[in-house]
Amino acid sequence: MINKLIAQTIPFFPKKFVWIFSKKYIAGETIEEAILASKQLNDKNIAVTIDLLGEFIKNIEEAKENKDNYLNIIEQFEANKVRGNYSLKPTSFGLLIDKEVCFNYIREIVAKAAEYNNFIRIDMEDSACVDLEIELYRRLKAEFPKNVGLVVQAYLRRTQSDLEKLMDIHTEETPLNYRLCKGIYVEPKEIAFKDPKKVNEAYLKNLEFLLTNKVFVGIATHDRKLVEGAYQIIKKNNIPKNQFEFQMLYGVTPELRKEILDNGYSMRVYVPYGKDWFGYSTRRLKENPKMASHIIKSLFVRG
Repeated sequence: MINKLIAQTIPFFPKKFVWIFSKKYIAGETIEEAILASKQLNDKNIAVTIDLLGEFIKNIEEAKENKDNYLNIIEQFEANKVRGNYSLKPTSFGLLIDKEVCFNYIREIVAKAAEYNNFIRIDMEDSACVDLEIELYRRLKAEFPKNVGLVVQAYLRRTQSDLEKLMDIHTEETPLNYRLCKGIYVEPKEIAFKDPKKVNEAYLKNLEFLLTNKVFVGIATHDRKLVEGAYQIIKKNNIPKNQFEFQMLYGVTPELRKEILDNGYSMRVYVPYGKDWFGYSTRRLKENPKMASHIIKSLFVRG
């Protein structure tokens, strides 16, 4: 109860205070800090996906600035030989303002990644964006079949149906490529499962459907029960290791991350950075109020 209360009130605290919590989960504000953090993960045999924080822009001029930033990110990370790919949020490129401008900007980013034989992950956002982001993925995959993927959220009631419909663009030569996560946006019960048990059941149902249909899956979770459930699905269906990887957020559950690596599975860490870290941080805190205890400890404990 206390953690939940803290999580609800933290967004109203000064940014300097929130940074006490955030700095563990964000690589920094600059591209140099993000490259350094990524290299350190690479040294531990962990791949990365890079995300420049920011979403739901107010005008289309901001979309061009974000596009130019991403083109520079790709150039910089490739020059530094970072082992990783890139994630982006379509609302950062004007999805809800002008979807054609958004498409063209993201297409330019995917084309740049394709020059390096690399990959762009389209993040899934709240329910108002789902149809638009699926449409965006379909259009981009038609042109760049090996260089673009999508995030899907197990807590949405519609997700299983969406996965089944998207099988029409899946082939063995150019398989669909998803990051499967629980989902973090606040949605009404008509749209999303609210019971954690139901969410986990949906997650494992989605995962088994994808793996048994030879879709590549980034198994994105910090929930030990889901990790163990994934192990069971992989073993039961004899899924090859090159058809999936586990994915985690920067700074979260490092002990479980190490266990997965020690078990011989591939790991990718989502590395967010940028000056617009505040919204990301407070949303993560609302998603997992238990993190509030880290803030309190940070105030009184050194190291």
